[in-house]
Amino acid sequence: MAEASAERSERAAATVANPGPLGLSAFALTTFVLSAANANLIAAPNIVLGLALFYGGLVQLVAGIQEFRAGNTFGATAFCSYGGFWLAIGATFTPAFGVLTAYKPAALGPALGFFLLGWTIFTALMFLGTLRTNMATIVVFGLLTLTFLLLALGAFGAGTTVLGGWLGIVTALAAWYTALAGVLSAGKAMFSLPVGPRS
Repeated sequence: MAEASAERSERAAATVANPGPLGLSAFALTTFVLSAANANLIAAPNIVLGLALFYGGLVQLVAGIQEFRAGNTFGATAFCSYGGFWLAIGATFTPAFGVLTAYKPAALGPALGFFLLGWTIFTALMFLGTLRTNMATIVVFGLLTLTFLLLALGAFGAGTTVLGGWLGIVTALAAWYTALAGVLSAGKAMFSLPVGPRS
């Protein structure tokens, strides 16, 4: 009985697709659009709200839950956390939540600064977790750490928000590359992309 149950569990696990490319894609697109706003390429970040709530938020959260099922602690922690980040961003900039109107203009910058500083610290810790994965993932989290740091400093008034926006665009491109590499490795693609595996 126990052997049959274990065999069924193994068969079920084998049918679960790799959720990594989905989570990375959701992260990349949402990051790309908000970073374009931070880099002053588009007006105001409002266009990112739908992506933040549904693709970067909800879909990435689903990917993180699937990583739990796959036994990937790093992937689960990263995708669920950044899904929460995007849901928080979406809620912050949605007028119905009243987050922005609760602050006087002079107090909003520091509040966002500490919010982003917390995510900088978390991302730096996750970067340490990438050091035993592959170079593509290391690059994504290294760039993301620097992006959050520049955005946090910008919110505190250091004038680095535009630079953080441009670095965020590069981060999104790196995440898309890593996502595509995962998709190609899972199917019967005619080619693959190197991710620089580490020992």
